[in-house]
Amino acid sequence: MSRSERAVDADSAADAVAAFARGEPVLIHDAADREGETDVVYPAGAVDPAAVARMRNDAGGLVCVALSDAVADALGLPFMQEVLDHPTSADHELGYDERSSFSITVNHRDTFTGITDEDRSLTIRELADVAAAPDDEAFADEFRSPGHVHLLRAAPDLLADREGHTELGIALADAADQPPAAVVCEMLDDETGAALPPTAARAYAEREGLVYVEGASLLADLP
Repeated sequence: MSRSERAVDADSAADAVAAFARGEPVLIHDAADREGETDVVYPAGAVDPAAVARMRNDAGGLVCVALSDAVADALGLPFMQEVLDHPTSADHELGYDERSSFSITVNHRDTFTGITDEDRSLTIRELADVAAAPDDEAFADEFRSPGHVHLLRAAPDLLADREGHTELGIALADAADQPPAAVVCEMLDDETGAALPPTAARAYAEREGLVYVEGASLLADLP
């Protein structure tokens, strides 16, 4: 990473919390020595079709919904690695962490294919409602699996356990008095196909009037 990328100007954790409380997306760069990625992160309850389109077109990564460990436990959501009966799940070494946060994939039952901006935003908003008052029977009645929205299960003690976008998003939602459901989507570089550099992510945030924050700032200032 270049010196200019290391020195990229970032907003504060307080700015990020205020934006999230308003239902606005926040760009979070985790760390250069971790994934080294910037994710567009939304409070799940604020995701409409335009937000899904932004993530598809401007970010380009995988649209996922992170849920707190308590919500995931109440809904009986497993880590996908633990339930796959396939040789690919036997050895899951990662270069950036000890494990993956991936759980199951879902669609809301009122969707059609589940992949359109309208369908995915509906599924995501309904997940926010479930996260606010988790009920495993209602969850099974309202959602079907497999689907087109990936669920992520946050670590029990959030940032004390793990410093990924999953935990950063849930910690931000908690600080902003939002339900414990956050949408994360990696920003990719159209020219290289690699993670979008922090300087480019910050420039995008400035153009769009969004908050860009370093994960280190959130780790220092969020509970």
